[in-house]
Amino acid sequence: MSTSLIRKEVDEALLAFVDRQRPPLLTISDDLAPLLSALEALLGGGKRLRPAFCYWGWRAAGGEDGQAIVRAAASLELLQASALIHDDVMDSSDTRRGQPSVHRRFEALHGAQAWPGDAEAYGAGAAILLGDLCLAWSSEMFETCGLDGDRRRRGRDVYDLMRTEVMCGQYLDMLEGTRGEASVATALRVVEFKSAKYTIERPLHLGAALAGARPDVIAALSGYGLPLGIAFQLRDDVLGVFGDPGETGKPAGDDLREGKRTVLIALTAERASPAQAAALRRRLGDPGLDRPGVDELRAIIEETGGLAACEAMIERYLAEAEEALRAAPITAEARHALSDLAVAATARSM
Repeated sequence: MSTSLIRKEVDEALLAFVDRQRPPLLTISDDLAPLLSALEALLGGGKRLRPAFCYWGWRAAGGEDGQAIVRAAASLELLQASALIHDDVMDSSDTRRGQPSVHRRFEALHGAQAWPGDAEAYGAGAAILLGDLCLAWSSEMFETCGLDGDRRRRGRDVYDLMRTEVMCGQYLDMLEGTRGEASVATALRVVEFKSAKYTIERPLHLGAALAGARPDVIAALSGYGLPLGIAFQLRDDVLGVFGDPGETGKPAGDDLREGKRTVLIALTAERASPAQAAALRRRLGDPGLDRPGVDELRAIIEETGGLAACEAMIERYLAEAEEALRAAPITAEARHALSDLAVAATARSM
């Protein structure tokens, strides 16, 4: 199955699942309709990378094509929706996937209805609850995917570990931002648990475990998935500073306004002169950072060699992943698909 076809089938599976949830929610109250609308808007975007890696982990271990594995893989998009909704609340992000973030959407609803009280608090509360609902629904969609109980039991341990790791990674990310300093090593630790394992390695493991993969296949998928996951996040960090808003779905330089202590920023800080370091400390994390301020920080990142160093890291991790993939004991079809996904996950789009 091609990547584009996987995406189409994942989209259809998600739409069908949400449609099944609609009647029981609206039976409770019509006031719950905005929750469904906000979720549908959020699910309308995204690259569907996690379901794709899950599907090809399944195929790599000898699993056959079918709707049950597509539904199991699609459940990861509900987990991702939960993570994104909560992440945007914590980062006070205004946009996600080119539209208002969920908490801003409910904040606007509060204002439009002229309700009493704090619109911002209402928006945050509604978003937290919708994120929790998505987390619960991710389990429900997985458990009702149509795979037999033995297969689901093999995958459940991976699914549980994946959810634990991403929440721990999210905490570590928040901690680094609160401390205000991050070394390359601590920033990479956040990358590994918040993104690399969650986006690529564990979805591969989930698909492989559902198919009953041998230990050597699981190990080979780690050899490919973990370095690729790191390269993926490093690319995302570069795009968060230099990317085209039309491609990223977020305003230019938003990561700089949020003060994200990424590997890119850590590499820049290591190489900065005293004057550059002072400017970095002054500007990074300023929510009112304007375009000249963004341009100043971009110039520092480039002039120090931070950007070049990050690009070199991306290439090294990508090469490591490709080497592991060549040696992996998996089907030729899965090898080809995973090679294509590696390109898609790390493509430059600035």
